Amino acid sequence: MSAEIEKATERVAKLRAQIDKVSGPLADAEAQLRAAEDAEKARRAEREIEYSREFARNWPERASEAANSGDEARQRFYDALSAEPWFAAYVEYRAARYKRGHVLNEAQRAQRTIGEVVTVPEQRYYGAQILDEIVDRLEKESARLGDEFSQSLVGQREDYVAAQGT
Repeated sequence: MSAEIEKATERVAKLRAQIDKVSGPLADAEAQLRAAEDAEKARRAEREIEYSREFARNWPERASEAANSGDEARQRFYDALSAEPWFAAYVEYRAARYKRGHVLNEAQRAQRTIGEVVTVPEQRYYGAQILDEIVDRLEKESARLGDEFSQSLVGQREDYVAAQGT
């Protein structure tokens, strides 16, 4: 065997010895890491069950609170809406449609009372597209705010589950 081969063989043997020396502690450290991860996973699962039990126990109060949280906002909306000139004009416009309907009803009653054939047409009601557009926009914005609330609930659960102690 040449000197170079002998030298390389000795070097490989030394490196293998070093690997064997280090691989034992590495395997131990990896085992400890797996055990710690398993323990954390179990702890989080217990915390999630604990959180879920508490949430399931008090959801009616939370749902009621969430539902009623819009009461003041609804009143502010009605107050603000009533103060808007465009709203007052729209109400006046729609009231004219109702007034016409009352005139038609009274005319039909009058024709029946005097024994005439009723020739007065029936009132035709039709919606205004502006209201549909407002409601569509309202629903989109409301859904967006609802999604933000949903994310905060998920965050609360995640924070609870991730918390240490207790």
